[in-house]
Amino acid sequence: MNELVLTQINIYPVKSLGGISLTTAVAAARGLQYDRRWLIVDSNNNFLTQREFPLMALIGTRLEENDFVLFQKHAPEELIRVPLSIQDGTALQVRVWEDVCTALHWSEAADKWLSDFLKTSCKLVYMPDSTNRYVDKAYAHNNEIVNFADGYPFLIIGEASLNELNQRLELPVPMNRFRPNFVFKGGEANCEDTWSKFRIGEVHFSGVKPCGRCPITTIDQDLAVKSKEPLKTLSAYRSKNNKVLFGQNLLALSEGKISLGDKLIIEKFSSDYE
Repeated sequence: MNELVLTQINIYPVKSLGGISLTTAVAAARGLQYDRRWLIVDSNNNFLTQREFPLMALIGTRLEENDFVLFQKHAPEELIRVPLSIQDGTALQVRVWEDVCTALHWSEAADKWLSDFLKTSCKLVYMPDSTNRYVDKAYAHNNEIVNFADGYPFLIIGEASLNELNQRLELPVPMNRFRPNFVFKGGEANCEDTWSKFRIGEVHFSGVKPCGRCPITTIDQDLAVKSKEPLKTLSAYRSKNNKVLFGQNLLALSEGKISLGDKLIIEKFSSDYE
């Protein structure tokens, strides 16, 4: 195997909104620092995603000193500022898939800004440190927790995996369709599927299982337009048990700082399990 090197680190401060690319980040048990600590919920406190509201793709995020900025991609002057974290707010019970957990409601002004843009009544909420949302116990090592990501704290995809997919597509797609936290160069297409234990720099990870992909991958993140691709093509060669797989879900086995250019060292492959 040729050398594996980290080429992207991405966080998504608000679930299903635009991401932020970083040069360094802190990995902890529940995910990268600031990743998916914020969530948009409807009037019944159920989570919203691009699956039902593709317009969410058109809200970008960026990091500025002690705040995140949420902005309309096609009208960047239309923006709101959101703190990195909050300690106070009205506690709400919110639903993410089958999980119900406590979140803090922050600002009616932010709610209005989001509701006006998305054309639906919604609220912006934050996951405090006191909330523990657990990963699927069938895959957990030590009752790991996760923020508002779909199921696991981290997702990794190799550049070679995307290159192979794009060679099969009439129109190539960018990596942002798949919302990974980590992207690396080197290795063969989909080699990340086979990693059981590895480290990025000095932070150790465990591969959980390949990631089942949803229709968000078919939404152009700059135009909020849906198509059949890349799921149609992926389903032809990356299907298993009625799921289309691309990328690997991860758990962190240690904490620490990760930087672009860090080497990925594979310590154990999934086939090593008895």
